[in-house]
Amino acid sequence: MNLLPLRPLRAPGLPAAPVPGSFKQAPADFEVEELPSYLPAGEGEHTLAFVEKTGMTTLNAIDRLASALGVSAREVGYAGMKDAQAVTRQWLSLPGVDPARVLSLELDGIRCLEAGRHRNKLKIGHLAGNRFRIVVRGPGAEHLDAIRANLAWLGEHGVPNWFGEQRFGSGGRNLEKGLRILFGDRRRAGRGVPKRIVRLMVSAVQSEVFNHVLAERVDDFGEAIAGDVAWQHRNGACFVVGDDDVADVAARCASFELSPSGPLPGPDCLAAAGDQGELEAAVLEALELEIDLFERAPGGGTRGARRPLRVCLQDPGAELVDGGIELRFALERGAYATSVLRELLADPPWFDDVPREPDSESGPAAADGAAAEEGEITPPPE
Repeated sequence: MNLLPLRPLRAPGLPAAPVPGSFKQAPADFEVEELPSYLPAGEGEHTLAFVEKTGMTTLNAIDRLASALGVSAREVGYAGMKDAQAVTRQWLSLPGVDPARVLSLELDGIRCLEAGRHRNKLKIGHLAGNRFRIVVRGPGAEHLDAIRANLAWLGEHGVPNWFGEQRFGSGGRNLEKGLRILFGDRRRAGRGVPKRIVRLMVSAVQSEVFNHVLAERVDDFGEAIAGDVAWQHRNGACFVVGDDDVADVAARCASFELSPSGPLPGPDCLAAAGDQGELEAAVLEALELEIDLFERAPGGGTRGARRPLRVCLQDPGAELVDGGIELRFALERGAYATSVLRELLADPPWFDDVPREPDSESGPAAADGAAAEEGEITPPPE
């Protein structure tokens, strides 16, 4: 196989042309701060620690912390994985460890900023979102007005909620591996491979389906039609939009209470109806996929879910700094900062911009850790 993930499209309607520039030139140019769903309760057998890491993956940081504290890395909880090539701050839960001991740790590239006792282990998705500070190198004062105008438009209309290249791994190979798992020998695919890695590969296929649906809806990604599955941003609740609901739903979309959604296919993914249902079925058919393939995947399968076609860009701003322009904004959980950058920059990176080496991985589900490491991504639904 040599399948490249679909390149995301730029949102129509942006008022200014994209600008030249690059990002992630150094870890300090890309900062991510996790916005928690809750703070330490002050009591309990776990310690919630707000940890800053530089230049390493979340899982590497967890391994180092667990080793230093003498606990099992498997018992350390986290709400989402953060980018390696960045300075990131996120909450972790540590079992049976005194907060003072965590605060006193001295580890290269890791420091604990806050710690307090809590009653439960932190679980995937237990975050409200992420706040970003990103320096784009290259653009100057002559580009500032264009960036600000486009940020303002995105703040009003929303950001197309593309899955970024991080979900698909180095060279986009996780999509190929996921397809091998779904269409190949499932027993062999899952043998000796951690379940979370198998799910990660399969999730790349789900993400490709979503991106294809969003590409077909990018002209009206913020407008729900009859048959759409509407997504409630407050809590992720979903419902199918009936003919009698369209006017009410339109008003709620205009206030960003609701957005239309796309599928992460699986047996629990709420099916759209009408034209949207036909679109989603056509995408699956074009990719030669069936729903039951996801349920039967090794590693316990994947149940599927819905994902909003757009996300709200919160508190956007841009300022000149030495050598470029600094961007600041926040996004709800599961969204990519690179989706924002893709709307602002003239030539954002994608897989066909770099040469691809032959895939020499020994197994069909060999892990590519890059897929799960991005400041704004949470791992795929269980």
